[in-house]
Amino acid sequence: MSAEQPKRLMVLLSIVERGKGQKLMTRLDNSEIRMHFQCVGFGTAPTEMMDIFGLGSNDKDIVISLAAETAVKRLMADFGNNFNSYSEYGGLLMVLHLAAAGRLVCEILHHNVTDDTTEGADGAMKNEHKHNLILITVGEGYTDQVMETAKRAGATGGTVLRARLAETEKLCELAQIDIEEEREIICILAPGSVSEKIMEDVNREFGLRSEAHGILCAVPVEKAYKI
Repeated sequence: MSAEQPKRLMVLLSIVERGKGQKLMTRLDNSEIRMHFQCVGFGTAPTEMMDIFGLGSNDKDIVISLAAETAVKRLMADFGNNFNSYSEYGGLLMVLHLAAAGRLVCEILHHNVTDDTTEGADGAMKNEHKHNLILITVGEGYTDQVMETAKRAGATGGTVLRARLAETEKLCELAQIDIEEEREIICILAPGSVSEKIMEDVNREFGLRSEAHGILCAVPVEKAYKI
């Protein structure tokens, strides 16, 4: 008898206009995607550019959703019916694979989720990894400079979150530098063809040894959609 296949989870990272996060979570709940974390951020595009393109406020709702892989596949396979307008939420939805999660969380997210997946859904989720989500954390006040460097390397924009670096003592000891706790996290969705240059250029000017004390990483994005 063959062993039961492990139940896989996925992450949806959604960056939408401020005030539309709750509406998006309701839509996802109806698609059996029920666990969400919401926070706020702001975009890096100038206000006048936002006005030209009719994108509304620069402020953003950030929604991080955990879900069973089968539920995400079904949502993406039926994308046109689930999201009938590219401007409905004024943002992006990115699909990421989750490397690991606690057993109880996994069981909760798979509870009452239909396991059958259509052929179209399987095809919609091929792991193409044509884009990366670049995450850059720097000290406060460096975001504009980082984005200027990233845009010269091919980035088109980003979203910024306020954060605090916890347990800094060990990191400061290992790096032999003083790193401020108050941080800004810059999230950039970029094609794989330019991701490496963006990271190289930003790291050269704002890396850990610079005054910005930048820390960078990139996560492959399974799929990215305008919503």
